[in-house]
Amino acid sequence: MAERIEYDILLIGGSPSNLALAHHLVDLAKQSGVSFSMAILEKGKEFGAHILSGAVSKPHVIEKLFPDYKDNGFPYEAVCNQSYFSVLANKSKWDVPAALLPAGLKKEGYLVLTLSHVVYWMANKLKEKLAEAPSVTVDFFPGFSAHEVVYDGDTVVGVQVVEKATGNAEEDNIYGKVTCFGDKGFVSRNLIERFKLRDNPQIWSVGVKEVWELPEGSDYTGKVWHTMGFPLVDGSFGGGFIYGMKDRKLTIGMVISLDSPNPNINPQQRLQDLKKHPWVQSLIQGGKMLKYGAALLPEGGYYSLPKKFSVDGALLLGDALGVLDISQLSGVDKAMECGWQAAEVLHEAIQKSDFSEQKLSSYKERVMNSFVGQNLYEGRYFRQAWQENPRLLNNYLPKVMEGVDAGSAHWGLISVGLTHNPVTAVSDALRLKKLMDGKADIGPVRYIEDYKHIVPNFKTSRAIEVNGFDKDTVYSRADAVFYAGTKYHEENRHIDEFNADVCVKCISTYDTLGKETPCVSDCTAEVHRIDDRGGLRHHGMSLENCVQCRTCEIVCPEVNLKVRPTEEGSGPDFMGL
Repeated sequence: MAERIEYDILLIGGSPSNLALAHHLVDLAKQSGVSFSMAILEKGKEFGAHILSGAVSKPHVIEKLFPDYKDNGFPYEAVCNQSYFSVLANKSKWDVPAALLPAGLKKEGYLVLTLSHVVYWMANKLKEKLAEAPSVTVDFFPGFSAHEVVYDGDTVVGVQVVEKATGNAEEDNIYGKVTCFGDKGFVSRNLIERFKLRDNPQIWSVGVKEVWELPEGSDYTGKVWHTMGFPLVDGSFGGGFIYGMKDRKLTIGMVISLDSPNPNINPQQRLQDLKKHPWVQSLIQGGKMLKYGAALLPEGGYYSLPKKFSVDGALLLGDALGVLDISQLSGVDKAMECGWQAAEVLHEAIQKSDFSEQKLSSYKERVMNSFVGQNLYEGRYFRQAWQENPRLLNNYLPKVMEGVDAGSAHWGLISVGLTHNPVTAVSDALRLKKLMDGKADIGPVRYIEDYKHIVPNFKTSRAIEVNGFDKDTVYSRADAVFYAGTKYHEENRHIDEFNADVCVKCISTYDTLGKETPCVSDCTAEVHRIDDRGGLRHHGMSLENCVQCRTCEIVCPEVNLKVRPTEEGSGPDFMGL
């Protein structure tokens, strides 16, 4: 008979938040002599394999965790030396003057990171650190997924680590006196739903990213661009990012909010469109793509935070909480700060052998009193500012783009007032600034789920103009997946389709409108397809392509899909992204 496997602390996900927690808690234990056991479950084949982010991060939490990070091998790609926010038009680019930008969009001094490398390094550095902490035991479990939360009444006591339970709890589960969820919702959503922790739903964007190697002589190390405009001209909220890294590498990506009315966003192809822009073409000319991947970003911020950050026997951290601040395009430092604060709380909880909700509740207070809560509060209306006024993206931004192509962004700004009601335009601009600055107080924001924004018969009269590009620099979705390195075990069935008839009806609806169903068009990895069986069109899936981004689940108009974590370390290989 199998023995019960139980740890004092169980970490779900080899995420920046959980690894920050582990590092700081071990450091505290080295000072206090406190003894504890810990396990870290990571569904990727190795730590970092399922991690993907932009990422440009303020190093203040990294400095706390690793004061000697500049000399101890911490893997950063560059220190940002020039930061731009640019409006892309069809042909040209306008760098918005720094004086007009909020402080959060100025990234000079920030670290350009390959987050998968950071996570891999943090896991290995933790193993080294344990040699100096004899009172602490940490077991690392790459390739182990948590599938379900295990409860004893209303207390979280661990997780189920097999996809299908055998009925023998000692073989199916790993237990923890406290379980810390640092995942991107694969498992923590079960806990949030059970305790009804969110009054406001989380809203999401999807990020698609490529890493390129540039030819000899090209060097953009430390340069950071964030963009709006081209190629998103359908009213969707989002933009591009391009980061210069060491060794002639360049990160190119797009983030697109999934609250778009357009049922056919097709994020991977929008990224290809971005690369067709003359300016981007000039950056990547002669280069080659090294890696591709995609991941969701929780965008709801302050008003999508759970009511409680802890329950009896469990804590939520990082993306499981939703601490990304879209107004400052930052999430890595906030996720790590969650880990830091959780470690402080757990250090005391271990000493008192008390992992009750009451004991853990100080974690929320600590997070919200830190820069995390302060930044999220200041940016609390950022998404609302763009959601409430479609004129900003549908009418005003295209006018500015026309001005940029005509050689004068300022004329584009003036023409906004000339071609629209000038009073309305000025009023819109002032309200946008007040909301983005967080100075106004319009009360709590109410979001609706992203799929409810979809307009099946959505039409746009706008299209991008593309004037010449190197065809070897753009990739079909099927070809791009090759660069995600996906590998799956046999009999892989990690996406649930709850009702096939519902999919048939959805396909028929969008066929009638001459559009693809959202799961097919917005899939980032050529997973979802339509199969014709005897004249009836069914939903099919090529699961071996999946990069585990969960976009299909979020945009499904019928809430008929669910992406579960993979097993046996299956899935994409995001190392290098």
